[in-house]
Amino acid sequence: MTTLRIATRKSPLALWQSEHVASCLRAAHPGLDVVLVPMSTRGDEVLDRSLAAIGGKGLFLKELELAMQRGEADCAVHSLKDVPMELEPGFALPAILTRADHADAFVSNRFDGIDDLPQGARVGTSSLRRQSQLRARRPELQLLDLRGNVNTRLAKLDAGDYDAIVLACAGLQRLGFDARIRARLDAPDWLPAPAQGAITIECRNDDVSIADLFAVLDDATTRSCVEAERAMNRALHGSCHVPVAAFAQLCDGIISLAGLVGSASTGAVVRADAKGPVDAPDALGIRVAEMLLAQGAGALIDAAL
Repeated sequence: MTTLRIATRKSPLALWQSEHVASCLRAAHPGLDVVLVPMSTRGDEVLDRSLAAIGGKGLFLKELELAMQRGEADCAVHSLKDVPMELEPGFALPAILTRADHADAFVSNRFDGIDDLPQGARVGTSSLRRQSQLRARRPELQLLDLRGNVNTRLAKLDAGDYDAIVLACAGLQRLGFDARIRARLDAPDWLPAPAQGAITIECRNDDVSIADLFAVLDDATTRSCVEAERAMNRALHGSCHVPVAAFAQLCDGIISLAGLVGSASTGAVVRADAKGPVDAPDALGIRVAEMLLAQGAGALIDAAL
């Protein structure tokens, strides 16, 4: 193969991520011509409703998968947190890049952190996971929907629509907005979305030559950790309809996984954590999911659906 076509969403962050992957590929495979195929997805186009209301994060993938099926692209680049727990039949994830910052970012022009916000302050986020953790910590805040790409969300904050917004640190850092991060919201007190901060590549599962090209970009540590997080989410039947958070770390061959299920309406949360060997991330994820269910996570999940 002399030319590789990467399907990508058109948002500035998606284009940055795809160009980053393209640069890594060019460095690993001199002579390989890598081109981007920018596409618009329904998840990008419908901004007046929450993702949960219009069908979930899978909407960011569907058009890119169709492009691969039609032969218009060879692969696609995604934020792994946007990839459904169960891939569409016929697709695989041949590489997961080294994870960037996993944490959420508190962004405000006037306040230094969640605890500094005045009573009734307006906080923008459409993530039920973020809403549930905000509600648990500050039940009196006004939590308002916030959709659009990173630049659009920052512009709405700057226009005075919100007192603060919550975004992913990795997205801000990748676009050069590090200075907008007033506080990192980090584990163990605050948990990110499963696989937040990780970039992945999707291709057809029968395209061995494409998978071979990407093998050099796969990070084993990141893969083990995000597989544990995604296994927990899968066992809980989690989606963007359900406030689920997870974060795994690897140390000396042992994965530590913390999980959370919450309620965006009441602020109720249940938490669990456990450790397991690096070669069994799925089993660890399932175990933490079972611990959460034993504490009543099922009722919170049912209430969200």
